Amino acid sequence: MTPLRIGLIGAGKHGSRYARHIAVDLPEELRLVALWRRDRAAGEAAARNYGCRYAPDIDAIVTAPDVDAVAIVVPPTLHADICEAAVASGKAILLEKPVAPSSADAERISAALARNRVPLMVAHTLRFNTTVRAVRERILDIAPIQTIFLSQRFEQSPLLWLDQPSVSGGGIILHTGVHSFDLLRFFTGAEAESAFCRAWRARTKDTEDNFVAHIALSDGISATVMGSRSTESRNGLIEVAGTRGQLVADHFHHFAYLIRGSTRTPIPIEPAVPTVREALRAFANAVRTGTAPPISWQDGRAAVATADACYRSVAEGHPVPVAS
Repeated sequence: MTPLRIGLIGAGKHGSRYARHIAVDLPEELRLVALWRRDRAAGEAAARNYGCRYAPDIDAIVTAPDVDAVAIVVPPTLHADICEAAVASGKAILLEKPVAPSSADAERISAALARNRVPLMVAHTLRFNTTVRAVRERILDIAPIQTIFLSQRFEQSPLLWLDQPSVSGGGIILHTGVHSFDLLRFFTGAEAESAFCRAWRARTKDTEDNFVAHIALSDGISATVMGSRSTESRNGLIEVAGTRGQLVADHFHHFAYLIRGSTRTPIPIEPAVPTVREALRAFANAVRTGTAPPISWQDGRAAVATADACYRSVAEGHPVPVAS
């Protein structure tokens, strides 16, 4: 099997995970050809460490003839420009979430894909979490679904750019909320129709670090999504309630239960796996076989549309529709 030759755009805190998995864990499926990082000294050191070349700019990766695909792991405000260049060069794309800071930027990428159809997979890596997958596999046991509750909490981020709107494009609604917005779609197959959201700052200065959103989905499903980056703790709570019971889980703490009446039954979960590694493996397989990526552009765009609606609701103080 010939490895897919990949160029990595962004090799910082999160991008370094991509570099490590490509170079160390998936050598038969992927080969890291080049990487770019804004900090040149750190980028050159990383390139030496992973046995690839350092690219002096992004264009040197997206136009390189020995690069089959690019993994884009930079702030979302840069995504549209990079995707337009990569699509024009015919490169397959693995795009970190959120796909864009707004639906307007997402439409720029859609327009580029309409001009030159290349494989594009969105790295909603939480879909590869084994607890998440265990919950999804048991949805039919409690269907039809009535309500969903999702909560993700993290410590305050050390990444200063996350609190700079001109770079980050937004706060926790955009950067963490899209994970949960995507899970709503992953679990139910339903579309978000409206959102009523409140957001606030507990420890950040210029972007929100807490939010709670009530989201109405098609098929009459009601969802509540919460996110926080201000508490010295982590969780990933999931509660899916249907007419025939509940599924209660935590994708960070790796447990899941089926509840019927007052009886709680543990749900078997496969051992935890590095989700970025699994996303890379799925992307390589889709490109190599010419099959549709398991997480589509439409999936990523739908999550950003829900985030957009949440921001509009915060500003206007009432529920707003989610753009289809």
